[in-house]
Amino acid sequence: MAGMEPYLFEGDEHAELRKQARRFAKEHIAPQAAAWEEAEEFPRELYGEAGATGLLGVGYPEAWGGTGGDFGHLLVVAEEFVVAGQSVGTTIGLGSHGIALPPIVRFGTDAQRERFVRPVVAGEKIAALAITEPGCGSDVASLRTQARRDGDHFVVNGAKTFITSGTRADIVTCAVRTGGPQHAGISLLVIERGTPGFSVSRKLKKTGWWASDTAELSFDECRVPVENLIGDEGGGFAMIMGNFVTERLAIAGQCVAIAGLAHAESIRYAREREAFGRPIVGFQVTRHKLADMATRVAAARALVGECVTRYLGGDARPSLAAMAKNAATDACSEVCDHAVQIHGGMGYMRETLVERLYRDARLYPIGGGTREIMNELISKMEGY
Repeated sequence: MAGMEPYLFEGDEHAELRKQARRFAKEHIAPQAAAWEEAEEFPRELYGEAGATGLLGVGYPEAWGGTGGDFGHLLVVAEEFVVAGQSVGTTIGLGSHGIALPPIVRFGTDAQRERFVRPVVAGEKIAALAITEPGCGSDVASLRTQARRDGDHFVVNGAKTFITSGTRADIVTCAVRTGGPQHAGISLLVIERGTPGFSVSRKLKKTGWWASDTAELSFDECRVPVENLIGDEGGGFAMIMGNFVTERLAIAGQCVAIAGLAHAESIRYAREREAFGRPIVGFQVTRHKLADMATRVAAARALVGECVTRYLGGDARPSLAAMAKNAATDACSEVCDHAVQIHGGMGYMRETLVERLYRDARLYPIGGGTREIMNELISKMEGY
């Protein structure tokens, strides 16, 4: 399958980047995608290969090792990794720095950017974001991991869960409580692998995204240098909320890509699979289901494209990102469900791509803020 239809904000530069990302995904991801899913891991060397092409650095400043571009360029790369690479889990793992590095780029010091951003976009190190805790998911203001000041260090105690790339991450952008309760007491610290007291409690087994590792992390009297504090102490909540806007737009873009891939696979299968003496695409019920799927993909793509265009123009309203996320995750869930139905029994088999996409799609209405939280956010910001 060729790449997806372009977004409205795309130009010649995006088209060339698409070709590069598609070529890399077809050569370095697609041939092993199914095997990596079954192994629940892809080789660490893939980070280096992607970094060498500059694809990991898309959207990051050249001053810190990136290849430039903006969020729109980043979205194009992620989409091609999903569609041409045919592995959501690998794409998620390769892109975990997309939520871990932005706070450092925006609010960190030059020394922090040089130390943490440059090696990650080069593919030499892996970065993860740690916010969610056992018993504390979407309610970020209630997080309980403590970081008490002790001279020129913070001493961290607590736990994080559902951390993408957590088992292999070299640096973790971690939300901690340095002050009192609720929003004002939250800060962001970079905690490095090998720091005494920092450990991976366990690797988690998931319904989907198998090729990306997900972990529980624990901190037991973990001493982190004060120089690893990102921005101002107590300023973490605002950074997290700002980070959520791009994370949710990225999730929406991934869902459009997954839905488009599921639709394309369904067309291919419907043309090849015969029943009652003819291809099943010859039956009106199948054609109409495919038409509905195409419509859902196009509608979600249009809304995501508009929201990203507005974001690139300076309109970073969280409500727009929430709308895009909900619309795209709904479309993805429905299209992947229809794709399995069109495939019939084969759609339930693990050897079939749409079975994997169906499982992968299920997390999106939960991750990055649940669908219910998104509706509450939209309601408040739109003044309902």
